[in-house]
Amino acid sequence: MSDPALDFWFDFASTYSYPATLRIRPLAQHAGVSIRFRPFLLGPIFKAQGWETSPFNLYEVKGRNMWRDLQRICADLSIPFQRPEPFPQNSLLGARVALVGLAQSWGEDFCEALYRSQFGERRRIDEPATVAAVLAALKVDAAPVLAAAHSDAIKSQLRRQTEAAQRLGIFGAPSFVTADGELFWGNDRLERALLWAKRGDDEGFCLSL
Repeated sequence: MSDPALDFWFDFASTYSYPATLRIRPLAQHAGVSIRFRPFLLGPIFKAQGWETSPFNLYEVKGRNMWRDLQRICADLSIPFQRPEPFPQNSLLGARVALVGLAQSWGEDFCEALYRSQFGERRRIDEPATVAAVLAALKVDAAPVLAAAHSDAIKSQLRRQTEAAQRLGIFGAPSFVTADGELFWGNDRLERALLWAKRGDDEGFCLSL
């Protein structure tokens, strides 16, 4: 049998993907589950539903509750939080750079750092200077990375990855997909997804309650 694995689908503009990204690696290591980071773009998925922006902007009451909820979550986790402006931010460059990094050794660290930059420091992740600063802090030469992020190969990879998310039925982020195709949505479903990935069915979960 192969080792348990979980695909972690996220968009850098996603609010709840911020705490999920900071939590997933230590939790997965403890659970003995390997994680595959899968950046994608929510924009095409939202547009297919007739939305031109985040549902948290479309539905004011829902958005107000989300920001307060995220503030509480970050306080509980002792991680910094500042509401970014504007919201949502264009995550295209971040996703492309993440794909470059995930093919190397620094990709997951970059994902964490870019989320902290946006939701912890209120920086604009759609600005190349912000991405370059994050890369510099990781001791990664930004110039070749940014060049690679604009290559046809990376553009095509991100497009294929977004299309794959749509085929899986992913409608929001963060989402987690197990090897047997089970889909879990939301930061609060991370532990549940790891448990399913590790046990492969619902029996172990019921026994553990």
